[in-house]
Amino acid sequence: MNVRATMVFIDLTGSTAAYEALGNAQVADVISKVTQWIGRVCEAHEGRTVKFLGDGVLAQFSRSAKAVESAIFLQQSHTERLEKWPEPLRMRLKIGMASGDVVQRDDDVYGDPVNLAARLSDMAGANGIWADEGVIAELRQDREAAVKSGHLEPGVMDAARYRSLGMINVRGLTEPRSIFQIEWSEDVTTDLMTVRGMLPEAQRAGAGSGGSIALAWFGTTRVFTAAQLPVVIGRIPDSGFVVKDQRVSRSHARLEFINGAFVLTDLSSFGTWMRFSENPDAEVQLRRNDCVLHSTGEIALGASFSDFSAPVVAFNVSSGDSAGQGPYLFDDASAAI
Repeated sequence: MNVRATMVFIDLTGSTAAYEALGNAQVADVISKVTQWIGRVCEAHEGRTVKFLGDGVLAQFSRSAKAVESAIFLQQSHTERLEKWPEPLRMRLKIGMASGDVVQRDDDVYGDPVNLAARLSDMAGANGIWADEGVIAELRQDREAAVKSGHLEPGVMDAARYRSLGMINVRGLTEPRSIFQIEWSEDVTTDLMTVRGMLPEAQRAGAGSGGSIALAWFGTTRVFTAAQLPVVIGRIPDSGFVVKDQRVSRSHARLEFINGAFVLTDLSSFGTWMRFSENPDAEVQLRRNDCVLHSTGEIALGASFSDFSAPVVAFNVSSGDSAGQGPYLFDDASAAI
């Protein structure tokens, strides 16, 4: 049977390290209890638990608003709970969701939204919630309907806040998808959670001259205009931006300007991690895929941010109007923003 649904994949991060630190029995028991709790939360928000997959849960919702509401509750509640847990057991959640037509057979569900939700969960990283354009479109439709019916005043923000990450290549898919990050942290100020438009609107600031991007690592800062790209970030001296660390591949990542946006593509053996300054707890892991860079943030090469010794490059994206004028504010030689 074909149905329209929003598929949500919730996965636990760090389970491998937990098993190594504490042993199979204790960690398996904790994972079982957490995943069962995830299933109950989804069902309490009008969702259906499709299946449990090791340390992950696949859930189905008839409405995107309920799926987002459930995901936000999961992140907020689980993060608060982890503060009381021992460090080895602090397995955080990463959540991906996608909306579209699926095929429902018996108790299982098949289709592109299922695969996309799982991919977005991986890419969202610890503490992240990523959604495709279909989910956001439904949220907007619900909000417009609420305004027209008088249940929501025009100009009033709805509970779900999100920002566009632009067009991102998703592993296993031939075409890039418009992806959004759902904001859930109560610690993030309201002005950082304003709703952005679709990709063409979000890229207007980079139109014209294309703007520029500054990279910094251990006292070395270089500014690249859109016309100077692509450049390669890598270990060898011929790289456009050199990071001399053995964990950095010879040609680790490629920085390009595509369709009005700065795009970073991982080329490495050990991966690339990214985070944006407005939500530093949400990491994006790249493995031979890419991500749109915006505002300011950091790029960890060859090791995740959890490794304090990881080589980290800071970036700062400037619009076309201010390109070449700065200022590019990097706090110190470690390039932390």
